[in-house]
Amino acid sequence: MRLALFQPEIAGNVGTIIRSCAAFDVPLDIIEPCGFPFSDRALARAGMDYAERAHVVRHADWTSFQASATGRIILLSTQAETPLHDFAFQTGDTLLFGQESAGVPSHVRAHCTASVRIAMTPGVRSLNVAVSAGIALHEALRQTGGLNSAGPAPHD
Repeated sequence: MRLALFQPEIAGNVGTIIRSCAAFDVPLDIIEPCGFPFSDRALARAGMDYAERAHVVRHADWTSFQASATGRIILLSTQAETPLHDFAFQTGDTLLFGQESAGVPSHVRAHCTASVRIAMTPGVRSLNVAVSAGIALHEALRQTGGLNSAGPAPHD
């Protein structure tokens, strides 16, 4: 299982996602360009000391990410028809999240194996990308048995 961010725009979100990936021992792919300097203090602050435990791979662009990707690419999108809880994840999946303001362009969407959405109350537009990533990653790991190696939840 992997998580990927397409041209993320907000350092704090990326830092939070790095922390989640470290907590679940899941690699993170960052598809550049980012909307902030990658060394931004907000990124380090949100990732805290977990950033050192995370396995982060930076890709110069979508093409270089695609060249390294293995397994299925599953897009998380508010426009998807399939609810997250109805989708059958596989251990080699990469969960892809788009830009906070625009999602992903059509050429990226076209290369995804599937597109799923997190079910929400009608009339709510979307969740924060870091919250969405945590929800989707936990569900994918739950389905594929990836939570078995995780220890108890931290109490901090």
